[in-house]
Amino acid sequence: MDSTNTALTGCLAPIDKGGLDALIEKGKENPQAIKTLKCKTVAEGRFRHLNYIRDLPAYVVDEPPALLGDDTAPNPSEASLAALGSCLAVGIHANAVHRGITIDKLELELEGDLNITAVWGCGDVSEKPVGFTDVRVNVTLESDAPDDVVEELLAHVKAWSPVANTYTRPVNLEVVPVK
Repeated sequence: MDSTNTALTGCLAPIDKGGLDALIEKGKENPQAIKTLKCKTVAEGRFRHLNYIRDLPAYVVDEPPALLGDDTAPNPSEASLAALGSCLAVGIHANAVHRGITIDKLELELEGDLNITAVWGCGDVSEKPVGFTDVRVNVTLESDAPDDVVEELLAHVKAWSPVANTYTRPVNLEVVPVK
């Protein structure tokens, strides 16, 4: 890899700065572009599911024994937290490279509060919030940037993270039978 086109970020694997710059310019050329992502979920049995994305191996989602699963993989809500953490981490890394900030360490710890008494709509279906009511993301970021720059970086990334925005704004969702 050409070192003039690679941004080193401390101990993190490098990002191709030229590739990042090209993605930035492509986004500016057509700011209304929409990409449709796809996933096929196949029930394997009990509460274990195989999720097929692009040509990747199946991504397994299961439930823990307390929720009658086999505990072979994250449950759907945990996978949702993982998606949020990964999306934020990608945004932090990319924006740090874009701004010339060197990152020596990046770790995100996420936790979310969830009422599970409805048991997927089979249990207590009295009026209450369904889904996460609160999510906390604690970011350990060691870099060459001062604290105020890091705080602005994190606020910027939260504002532009697709998954964070999925958590914080209404999304049109259709669930329909295929005939």
